[in-house]
Amino acid sequence: MRRAVASRLHAVLAAVATAAAVGAVAVALPVTQASAAAGSATGYATGNGGTTGGAGGQTVRATTGTAIHAALCGRASSSTPIIIEVEGTINHGNTAKVSGESCNTAAGVIELKQISNVTIIGVGGGAVFDQLGIHIREASNIIIRNVTVRNVKKSGSPTSNGGDAIGMESGVRNVWVDHVTLEASGGESEGFDGLFDMKDNTQYVTLSYSILRNSGRGGLIGSSESDLSNGYVTFHHNLYENLDSRTPLLRGGIAHIYNNSYTNLNESGINSRAGGRAKVENNYFKDSKDVLGTFYTSEPGYWQVAGNIFDNVTWSAPGSDNNPAGPDPRSNTTVSVPYSYTLDGASCVPDIVRQTAGANKGLQESNGNCTPQTPTATPTVTPTVTPTVTPTPGGPNLSLGAGSDGSSKASGTSYGNVRDGNLSTYWSPAGSTGDISIKWGSATTVSRVVIREAPGSEGGIGAWQLLNAGTGAVLKSGSGAGAITFTPTSLSKITFRITGSMGTPKVAEFETYAG
Repeated sequence: MRRAVASRLHAVLAAVATAAAVGAVAVALPVTQASAAAGSATGYATGNGGTTGGAGGQTVRATTGTAIHAALCGRASSSTPIIIEVEGTINHGNTAKVSGESCNTAAGVIELKQISNVTIIGVGGGAVFDQLGIHIREASNIIIRNVTVRNVKKSGSPTSNGGDAIGMESGVRNVWVDHVTLEASGGESEGFDGLFDMKDNTQYVTLSYSILRNSGRGGLIGSSESDLSNGYVTFHHNLYENLDSRTPLLRGGIAHIYNNSYTNLNESGINSRAGGRAKVENNYFKDSKDVLGTFYTSEPGYWQVAGNIFDNVTWSAPGSDNNPAGPDPRSNTTVSVPYSYTLDGASCVPDIVRQTAGANKGLQESNGNCTPQTPTATPTVTPTVTPTVTPTPGGPNLSLGAGSDGSSKASGTSYGNVRDGNLSTYWSPAGSTGDISIKWGSATTVSRVVIREAPGSEGGIGAWQLLNAGTGAVLKSGSGAGAITFTPTSLSKITFRITGSMGTPKVAEFETYAG
């Protein structure tokens, strides 16, 4: 990168605070409340078996990063389909590592690692990933829609995801990213990196109806001239605005780039190199420099062009490390794509992209004639659910009428508050960790526990163990409040042991069920 983009921002972005937000657990919604998001994958994401994300799986609502991780870790397996509806601001303060057999997460980043069949979609008032990136690694069949990811840093503080807003690496297959807004507040010297990066054998990806802006680097396909195993990527109906370069940078592989709107590309745009081949159709380039060619390398790439409009585009002279496609761009290869698609005329691309691209645009798309339309299956609004409410398990709550004790209690709290059926009362340990138990006068069979946090303290509980207090056996371990199921066990006392927390945990109810 030659220059920092910060000095050329058209509007100064407000500094983004990293205040720790109060967390909330993931909430499983009844099947009848599951939202049916509009539209389906397009472009190369339809290849290799297609990209359906979590279709057919359980729908879960999450308002924190920890809750997103908990939803992934709460699945029966790492491939069990799941749709995670996200609302609110996800940041470092509410994104902790969660452990489980169906996940591999980390704090400070949304980690979609070694998993498959997941949809993450913004709902309600919108979903903002603030200074916190989404990392897709060794994963397949992933959909990300209707979210904003902003100001992710690779240097300075806080850092996340290597500085990429959305990054994919290590054998990733079939990802559809749609109607997202990816933005930074400067270039590499300000601590930012790429907005949409693919490397180390990432294939069958589509980025559609999205905004990439105010960054030094739009994104890359291939991390170096030797990382050539990536490709089959489609970019359509996206807005690229105020970027220095990489819209995208293509090393090897094939990219199909159509109906995108480019404005204020400061140094270079589509950079096809090291044998990469790009099919570039019906795009609109405005007020930009060197929007297509091979740049900053002597290893050439190739392009097929048709129907593009170049409006106030300047071109540099060819050199040993630069081969601009203009001022009269001509095709030097041919690229055949294996899917059907409809092209909007280039002249109306800026207008249709302005109306449809980015988060919180109602998932509108072009009808092929530069007219916005909402797909027939519109998202449904999920009835409001208090974040800590879990669907009631079958059978009576065995904690009602039972006894309780614990290792310690904070001033003003009581062990009995966890078995009184009242969410407004709670137990807290004297510190950040501690035990709370439910006990009976005779052996009782239990196979399910629900831990409910006091309103306003959701997300406080971190790591925990569930113990048979009589034998010391660990029945289950995990992170975050919610429903816990395990093999039916006959016992007279069961202990919920908090081994990690964010602040002071507050357990409002410790419910136990036979089934």
